Amino acid sequence: MTRSFAPSGDLSSPVVAVACVVAALSFGLLVLELVRARGRAAGAVGAAPARAALGTALTGALAVLGLLAAILRPVAVTSRGSLVGPKVVVLVDGSRSMDLPGVAGTRRDSAERALEELGKRADVRLSRYVFGEGAPLPADGQAGEGAGAAPAPGGSAGAAPAADRDAGAPAAAPGSAAAPASPARGRPQRRSDLSAALEALARAADERPSAFVVVSDGRLDRPGSDDTAAATRAALEGLDVPVHTVAVATESVRDAGVRAVRTSGAAVAHQPLSLRIDIGCSGGLACDAVPVVARELREQGAPTTLATGTAHVEGGVGTVELGVTLDRAGTRILEVSIKAPDGDELPENDVRYITLDVARDRIRVLHVAGRPTYDVRALRMWLKADASVDVVAFFILRTPGDEVNASSDELALIPFPVDELFSVHLSSFDAVVLQDFDAAPYGLTKHLPALAQYVDKGGGLIMVGGPNAFVSGNYARTRLARVLPVDLDIGRAPKVDLGAFVPRITAAGRAAPVLAPLLALIGDEMPEMPGTNVVGDPLPGATVLMTHPTRTTASGAPMPVLSLGEHESGRTIALTLDGSHRLLFSAFASSSAGRAHGAFWDALLGWLMRDPRFEPAAIEPRGGCLAGEETALVLRPLAGQRGEARVTIARLGSGAVVKTLTAPIGEGGEPVELAAGRLESGGYSATVEIVPEGAAGDGGDQKRATTRRDFACERGGDEWADPRPDVARLEEIARATGGASVLPSGAGSLSLPAATQVAAERHVAPLLPPWAWTLAAAAALGAHWIVRRRGGLA
Repeated sequence: MTRSFAPSGDLSSPVVAVACVVAALSFGLLVLELVRARGRAAGAVGAAPARAALGTALTGALAVLGLLAAILRPVAVTSRGSLVGPKVVVLVDGSRSMDLPGVAGTRRDSAERALEELGKRADVRLSRYVFGEGAPLPADGQAGEGAGAAPAPGGSAGAAPAADRDAGAPAAAPGSAAAPASPARGRPQRRSDLSAALEALARAADERPSAFVVVSDGRLDRPGSDDTAAATRAALEGLDVPVHTVAVATESVRDAGVRAVRTSGAAVAHQPLSLRIDIGCSGGLACDAVPVVARELREQGAPTTLATGTAHVEGGVGTVELGVTLDRAGTRILEVSIKAPDGDELPENDVRYITLDVARDRIRVLHVAGRPTYDVRALRMWLKADASVDVVAFFILRTPGDEVNASSDELALIPFPVDELFSVHLSSFDAVVLQDFDAAPYGLTKHLPALAQYVDKGGGLIMVGGPNAFVSGNYARTRLARVLPVDLDIGRAPKVDLGAFVPRITAAGRAAPVLAPLLALIGDEMPEMPGTNVVGDPLPGATVLMTHPTRTTASGAPMPVLSLGEHESGRTIALTLDGSHRLLFSAFASSSAGRAHGAFWDALLGWLMRDPRFEPAAIEPRGGCLAGEETALVLRPLAGQRGEARVTIARLGSGAVVKTLTAPIGEGGEPVELAAGRLESGGYSATVEIVPEGAAGDGGDQKRATTRRDFACERGGDEWADPRPDVARLEEIARATGGASVLPSGAGSLSLPAATQVAAERHVAPLLPPWAWTLAAAAALGAHWIVRRRGGLA
């Protein structure tokens, strides 16, 4: 209960102000009059004049006050109410760096102790949030306002929040009390964006906070270290409130780690790329020369070492530049690791993974043809006309057994450089086209294992039919036959079928994006082809896009004519016919002005190079992947597909399948999110196969066109790259906003705004009735008049 005094309620504020001004003027005039009277009586003798002046002044003051009281008529105000604490928003850093060691225990443990100290404050209302990526998340099940005890009359609002459990925490056992969960616990965030949290709360439509308290280790993504003060004030958007900070750590652990890996320019296949690698040492760990290795992860086998170097650390920081050259375009995973000195307490940041999307300056194609034909000419013309293709073409115009009646020195034709091409320069090509080419007469047989290994490491291979291709080209039972998408059945006769036929497009071919440009020009009917090589069944993992209308394989299935296959990191295509030129110049081709040939080969080469236009879908981990945390894959199928997506996740290096996922897809191409669970540290490949609707009962078990995306999961990620706490940044944030920076033990002593009293009951009672104030004023005026007369004042 409080008691106060106020003027009568029937008087407005201007009237009260005027009355006070008149009273002040009256008293001033009285003083001026007494001063003048004293001057006139300066020659008088004795103390009588002085006593008279004093009496006049006292009675005059009483008269002025009496008149003012008669006008204002003071009343006594008695009120009962409660104290409501100011709203204080507590922002707890939820990033993974809070799991690192702190003052005592982890930094998250120190954050809990700071929250306990703040919870002892009974004069504030706490709203607690966890900040990380984007807008902050309310803690303890709050909807935005602090959860506290309801204020009782005459009391104050407590700051102790309701005890709620974090999402996913186990329920308390029956008969036991549930322990309150802390906002310092929960799923770690992958960023520490304080600016986004302040911006979101400053724009909120509910009650604005009177102060902020930030509990963090200072390892913030925003605001940055260069413009901390200005960025913090900008994030508050004119909200003039203090931001206090609580530093949960002051010293770093003993650590040597890879702080950052940067690239200079874009990654282009076959061109050198510079990696700038920053190495850091902290916590008193002795570092001098730290070995650094850059490797590329492969689908099968151990990582390939690309470069090595040594970082010389001075002042806790060292930098080394490594030059690497990547032979294949597409997604590549690089592993950058160091050999840390003894005493390293955080080995998780000794290995970092980076994902590079390697582009192509130009597609480099090796085109080897066994003899000059219309089909060879048409393909070579198209390759030469495409500015994005760098083609190296070799045509066999004479065989080793030809009788030319001249010495080799007198011939203009050069011998086929098979050894140089397939042992020295093979890795520089993105794709190899073997068109109607016999491997045996030209010494290629001994290089077929190298060509197969080239495919395994990510190269592309197209084998085009003709009298000297496939089985008749001596490729059966060779190492290369294992990477082709069809079986080369050497026991079947004939090896070549010269009968004309029209290829049939399979259901997979009509759904596959690789044939979409061709079908858009010519529809579902292909032109008549002059013949085909005879092959066997498609191998496991192959996708058959075209088949022969009458020929079958040993299993009784239609014989494949156009098949796509994947083998480890590379892709292969088997085209058993040599009449694709009829899409360019023939009566059939006139309807599409010959454009069908270019559309056909552009799509085949694009699929071989993993062009996104011809992939059935795109897939990538949402927000990256961190080892030990839930990973979500976002699948984006092409529009128009409807059915089921089958996703296989396998480890790079071993090829072991760790997860198989399925999800329905619609025709609109809407993204689909799949839960991949918790993955270990390392590289992975996610392979997507789209099974069209209704295909489950008609060859649904046969593999169809697939797309693949490689990604990596690392322990700790960017949040553990630099374990040093940044106390200076927290101090600058507090200083820029008028707040204070303390340790967890001092969180309870922060100077927070005072509580506000809210009245619940109010009584007004006059001190005296109006006539009493008037009578007192009249008596005071009469007494003053008498004293004035006796003092000689008129």
